[in-house]
Amino acid sequence: MVSNEKIKFEVLLGNLLRARFPLLYIESWEEERLLTTICAVACNNDLIRTPRKVFSWTITKGLFDLDSEEEGIRDPIEALEYIEKYNNPAVFIMYDFHFYFGRTGVAIRPDVIRKVRDMSSILKQSRVPKNIIFVSPTLILPIELQKDVTLIDYCLPCYDDIKVLLKEMIEANHHRNKININLSESDEEKIIKSALGLTLQEVENAFARALVECGCLDIRAVNIILDEKSQIIKKFGLLEYIKSQSAMEDVGGLDNFKKWLMKRDKSWSDSAQRYSLPSPKGVLVTGVPGCGKSLMAKAISSMWHLPLLRLDVGSIFSGIVGSSEENLRKAISVTQAIAPCILWIDEIEKGLNFSSYVGDGGTSNRIFGSLLTWLQEKTDSVFVIATANNVEHLPAELLRKGRFDEIFFVDLPTTNERKEIFRIHFRRRLINEEIVGDMLVHDQLLQNFAEMTEGFSGAEIEQLIISALFDAFAENRSITKVDIERSICNTIPMSVLQAEKIRAIREWANARAVAATPREDRLNYKEEHQGEKTDVRSTRGGRTVDF
Repeated sequence: MVSNEKIKFEVLLGNLLRARFPLLYIESWEEERLLTTICAVACNNDLIRTPRKVFSWTITKGLFDLDSEEEGIRDPIEALEYIEKYNNPAVFIMYDFHFYFGRTGVAIRPDVIRKVRDMSSILKQSRVPKNIIFVSPTLILPIELQKDVTLIDYCLPCYDDIKVLLKEMIEANHHRNKININLSESDEEKIIKSALGLTLQEVENAFARALVECGCLDIRAVNIILDEKSQIIKKFGLLEYIKSQSAMEDVGGLDNFKKWLMKRDKSWSDSAQRYSLPSPKGVLVTGVPGCGKSLMAKAISSMWHLPLLRLDVGSIFSGIVGSSEENLRKAISVTQAIAPCILWIDEIEKGLNFSSYVGDGGTSNRIFGSLLTWLQEKTDSVFVIATANNVEHLPAELLRKGRFDEIFFVDLPTTNERKEIFRIHFRRRLINEEIVGDMLVHDQLLQNFAEMTEGFSGAEIEQLIISALFDAFAENRSITKVDIERSICNTIPMSVLQAEKIRAIREWANARAVAATPREDRLNYKEEHQGEKTDVRSTRGGRTVDF
């Protein structure tokens, strides 16, 4: 089965060859797959009417006929002169010719650039159809050639390409009786989709590594493929690949947010296409610092089995004019290549400096505009989760529908949520019976601690447990209930230190965001505090919407 993207590329290339576009430029790492495609187009009578012979040039082998593969002319000027004199229909593929085009506007070989410009008019006026296709892993085009060269996008392997490769590897190893295959249709779909964004060679390497490490081919291959994808991110620099160890069970409370995510868990699969459902765009998560926004980003990655990429917006900005915009374009390009994936933009309001665009020559404004356009128009399976603490600095353009599917507000945890947070951290840290000692962790104890920590964030609860463990560690004994109670008494929560700021965040969220805590838990929490003095710790923020 041939993908639509591949058909579109072949038709476009055929049209350009027929129209005698003299100079084409294709940015791609996949020389072998691209060569196969070009050869198929060059001999297809329906696409180009006049079949063409295919030649290839590299600095190591020179210019040679693919049928003979005898080494030919290596010098670029002499190779171009040979193309000029050749009198039969042909396509000439020039690999890594960008080296002669220079970098940062400085040409290494001005004579080569001049000769390429001359070739543009020579090929147009040629009696027989001839085309030159530059193939390079990077796009470097000097100003002199920008009006003469036509750029073509070559898509990465599609679902069907990877499926064919997977079946070929399964059959090859099955005949040798070397591996066991334990894949359901659903598992096979997940493996293939996890490999999207890799070149065919990278996909083959990932599958081969999975076969060697696991001794069989099963759903565990997904993690190995994601690890291979992380190599792309490490080489790029502007993005950070996050290996998430956090499951959704590690997040206390926020059940409303969790339900929303669970309903979209399988939206990346083919089954969602029966309902004509698009892939979810993303969410903007605001709220009180330390209440689980970042943890949720990592947990989503584990729930959906998708790679998590963190974009440091500050690293986008560069001192060279125009480089910041180019950095953002590259970051988006790499993210789309990895898709389906999750892009996490942490503290988005700080990175883009929404509070002031003055003093940077309009760079922040341009970056912000480019990001908004991409959020609105993107069709790739990239789920964006943006987190923000200072909601007052978020511009209206970022908040309107279409940029994100939903805006969630994460408030200070309710009593029930604090109880669950204590349970999670006790389960994670009190794993040694000698450390636990005589302290029995039961439901009533968790309830008591939850009631004592009114106004505490999840991060503050974690730290007070760590503080209690340090007390026990210093005296080489087991932890006690008194240690935790003392740690609670010694902690002044942020809800007290920054009461006015949190109240302002809640007022903002009441009209603009959906509460991450479900209606029932919020109502029960309010009933518990009826008659109490209204303060920042007993007033909830965010609209009440249940999913």
